[in-house]
Amino acid sequence: MSSPFTVTLETRGIACDRGGRRLFEDLSFALAPGDALLVQGPNGTGKTSLMRQIAGLLPLAAGEVSVSGAEADTPVAELCHYVGHLNGVKASLSVRENLTFWTDYLRTDASGADVDAALGVFGLTPIADISAGYLSAGQKRKLALARLFACPRPIWLLDEPSVSLDVASVERLRQAIESHGKAGGIAIVSTHVPLGGAFTHMLDLHTVDAAEEPTP
Repeated sequence: MSSPFTVTLETRGIACDRGGRRLFEDLSFALAPGDALLVQGPNGTGKTSLMRQIAGLLPLAAGEVSVSGAEADTPVAELCHYVGHLNGVKASLSVRENLTFWTDYLRTDASGADVDAALGVFGLTPIADISAGYLSAGQKRKLALARLFACPRPIWLLDEPSVSLDVASVERLRQAIESHGKAGGIAIVSTHVPLGGAFTHMLDLHTVDAAEEPTP
């Protein structure tokens, strides 16, 4: 990455309806370059839905999501990396081929993809040419997370990213979130695993009511 990110992300009065019921409403917050938001709450309160809304994968029932900064003219979805519960790994392709596909799919003219460097972040280089069908659950998760490093994007949306990771890899993930913040990136993370001091804000969807903002 040649220069720091400068994007600010803001939600204003957003609401989410799923299965005929409202999960949350009037949710507003602003995240500046370098901020990391920890999203917490019981199952079914809308943690995954919130991230999918920001990524443009679910419609908003109300409100809006916007960005400002140097890349404000770019659609929000094109500024985000979303890593959800599913890894998006094709078993018939090698580890390298999987990551190459995703970098080609996600890459824009402004992003410099580096597949080899991304493979090294979680130690996938020695198995780069192995079929992804032979990977363990943890290795598949590492491959999904490698997308974050292959094509730099300012906003990370990580839904339970530490699932299936070993202790050393969880620590590497924590370091990655902190490094992303130091580069001006924004991270929104749902996790039940302690990740140290990686977060600058917290949001508990169990207690969200009108106009409540993340706690600094």
